[in-house]
Amino acid sequence: MKILGIDPGIGICGFGLIETSTRANAKALDYGAVTTKVDAPMPERLKELYESLKTVFEETKPDVVAVEKLFFSKNITTGIAVAEARGVILLVAEQSGAKVREYTPNEIKKSLTGYGSATKAQMQEMVRVHLGLEKKPRPDDAADALAAAITCGFLYREDDIIAVDKFSNTRRKNDSAY
Repeated sequence: MKILGIDPGIGICGFGLIETSTRANAKALDYGAVTTKVDAPMPERLKELYESLKTVFEETKPDVVAVEKLFFSKNITTGIAVAEARGVILLVAEQSGAKVREYTPNEIKKSLTGYGSATKAQMQEMVRVHLGLEKKPRPDDAADALAAAITCGFLYREDDIIAVDKFSNTRRKNDSAY
């Protein structure tokens, strides 16, 4: 199964494609980042993001897309721009026909490190280890996207009807208490 992870952003949007058949054997096929012109008006940047991501999806043909959920901290203006970028990402994913799964930053950290407050350096190292890479993937946004893809590889099961997020209280078809 090919999983495309996306780390949403309007200036830099990370992507990372992995292939996995079991939870233990993921390999990186491609990763990088899509960028937009900082000084361009927002509609132009969103169009640029859309067109670039459409190309990524056409070239990678993912079965599943893992998108990092939006996390608001202090800067609401940045959060709104990222939310707009997420809308574009979800649109392109839906148009591609791939299944979409979304994970919070803490869910991604917990799935890779066992600790929901892992540092960026710890996460990058775990991405490197899980994928058997010689160096930490660059840019950071691509490493974050690969982390989302790895998380999806850990949690996703095609026969899940309701949810794939094992960190929620949602029951699945295969749960014994279902």
